[in-house]
Amino acid sequence: MEFLDRPTRHLFFTGKGGVGKTSVASATAITLADRGARVLLVSTDPASNLDEVLQTELAPVPRPVAGVPGLHALNLDPVAAADAYRERIVGPYRELLPAATITSMEEQLSGACTVEIAAFDEFSRLLGDPSATADFDHVVFDTAPTGHTLRLLTLPSAWSGFLEGSQNGASCLGPLAGLEKQRALYEATLRALADGAATTLVLVTRPERAALAEAARTSTELAALQIRNQHLVINGVFRAAGADPIADALQARSDAALSEMPSALTALPRTEVPLAAHALLGSDALRALLGGGTAPAAEGDVDAAALPPALTSLLPTLEAAGHGVILTMGKGGVGKTTVAAALAAELAARGHRVHLTTTDPAAHVAQTLGDNVAHLRLSRIDPAEETRLYTEEVLATAGAGLDAQGRALLEEDLRSPCTEEIAVFRAFARAVDEGRDGFVLLDTAPTGHTLLLLDATEAYHREVLRQGSNMPEEVRQLLPRLRDPDFTRVLVVTLPEATPVHEAAKLQADLRRASIEPFAWVIEQSFAAVETSDPVLRQRQQRETRYIDEVRGLSQRTVLVPWVPEPPVGLSRLRALVTTGPRPSQNAASQLESTR
Repeated sequence: MEFLDRPTRHLFFTGKGGVGKTSVASATAITLADRGARVLLVSTDPASNLDEVLQTELAPVPRPVAGVPGLHALNLDPVAAADAYRERIVGPYRELLPAATITSMEEQLSGACTVEIAAFDEFSRLLGDPSATADFDHVVFDTAPTGHTLRLLTLPSAWSGFLEGSQNGASCLGPLAGLEKQRALYEATLRALADGAATTLVLVTRPERAALAEAARTSTELAALQIRNQHLVINGVFRAAGADPIADALQARSDAALSEMPSALTALPRTEVPLAAHALLGSDALRALLGGGTAPAAEGDVDAAALPPALTSLLPTLEAAGHGVILTMGKGGVGKTTVAAALAAELAARGHRVHLTTTDPAAHVAQTLGDNVAHLRLSRIDPAEETRLYTEEVLATAGAGLDAQGRALLEEDLRSPCTEEIAVFRAFARAVDEGRDGFVLLDTAPTGHTLLLLDATEAYHREVLRQGSNMPEEVRQLLPRLRDPDFTRVLVVTLPEATPVHEAAKLQADLRRASIEPFAWVIEQSFAAVETSDPVLRQRQQRETRYIDEVRGLSQRTVLVPWVPEPPVGLSRLRALVTTGPRPSQNAASQLESTR
């Protein structure tokens, strides 16, 4: 890898969820440590799986990684960071202010934006304060999915602007004097990110059109922040070993995507990492990813008859009531959009009225569906537009009778990041409300963002009371509807791989704590369900069965969607995805031909 020839002190990995950031970041950290460097590997992802990848139990403080002398790793815990941040802001005032005022301050610091700023506070300490990592030669950051990462990176300027423009003494983040103390550290953090001599921004992507488009968007937005010290890593590049229809189709799809790479990426220095046949868990497997070791071998064959049924097996129950909400949830990059679009297309084709929408910042729904479909309406919950509409509503209602000073204070309050959380939450509730009269399919954001959205109810109640807004009826009904198994069906989407399955298991546990029971698990893009003679793909087939069995032990219902030779874009291919299940070996070639 070119960026490892002369590695900078800070290496910052970012990219769309599911592209392999954690694996590539971990392999990079191990490579540097094997060269004799002292390395700290840090995850800033709220849904981190770094423990599992490294096969080491981590904490918010550095811990040595087994089998890799010189390497330490830590997980930044956003919730714990928020607790500590809240106490750091409120603590000095406990003996000075009345109890009611302290309670009000704590409530203002309980929203999702406080978790965001608290996590960034920890991140800034590691990147902007050299003394915090003085014991290490290199600090490698494994970051959250793209939308979260960009928000993380833009916070220094965003919060500086909020501080400079604010005339009131408090915001949803607490007393501004507490934030003012961090200004120098935040500014140092942004300088460090933009310093090409100190930091390399590694954009990790896959040879897929959507992933490359997301990487290009990330690159452009980073450049707008004067962060131009970028390197592109294309992970999972596949080369077929011989004449095999599935392998040939996989390589053709990869080659086509790379040939159409967005111009924003073509000028970047670039490294290609081959598709790994083995599970990327543990130091030996991670070394092999970058060519520094031997991958463990897989054993066994796949019994296609024993695999789960196709997606179509869920339809009789899903459509029985003729209306309701279907949520696709899971780790970024597992195929939530595809599953939501495929089910929406099939339900609409059967004559049902369907609304397909997304809260995902990446919003690939329209691109996936491709065609205009009768009975099917598409939409996107756009955070910027929802925030604008909500702000106008509050100013027109709560701000209508205020004098100039009072209106100025309200406008200031509405500039806080909490306002966006509220606005998006309201839009989510409106979409769910439509499930009374037809089917609503919500392609939701990656796990961490989604859970923040679902967990925002109490924070939302406090905010609308504080800003003088009204509580719409659909918001009052939201949680009861999400908890009603006859109204809302949650589909947990995963891949037949260790990290997506285990992240999905955590998601299911969190949903159950919120009294929301998943309806089914959908295993996407399975090679175990197709016939192939390619040695890399056969090895991947064999190791998939372990995770398919694990999903069966976790779920009430399990369905499987095979990897298909042509991208599932457009009405006909999406509908075919619903009915396609495991195929016997003699049908592999005909499967390929039928999609052309």
